[in-house]
Amino acid sequence: MRRYETIYIIRPTVTEDDINTIIDRTNDVIEKADGSIVQLDRWGLKKLAYLIKKENQGYYVFTEYAGTPEAVAELERLFRIDENILRYMTIKTQDAYIPDTPKAVVEETEDVTDDAAAQEAVSE
Repeated sequence: MRRYETIYIIRPTVTEDDINTIIDRTNDVIEKADGSIVQLDRWGLKKLAYLIKKENQGYYVFTEYAGTPEAVAELERLFRIDENILRYMTIKTQDAYIPDTPKAVVEETEDVTDDAAAQEAVSE
């Protein structure tokens, strides 16, 4: 199994019951494929940066889970069919999911002296 993160945006005109139905259906697809939900966050109604399908707001849901590529394919197929889903995005965060281990965090360090030296070399 692999570890994935999926963020999807639901139309703002959808009722709370329909939002719960969409979230439950998403979780069922993952669990039927022998996956497990690691984290589920309802970010709520947010303003979109640009219009998507003539909507300027959307209800954001973040799901982190362990699953198979087939589960992700089925999940995205259902998102494409559902007219209440404005956008979705899935990211693979780990090739092999091991429970109770944090995701690999990539930290970028900046060296200010190297940036200043590079800018001086370019300007000369």
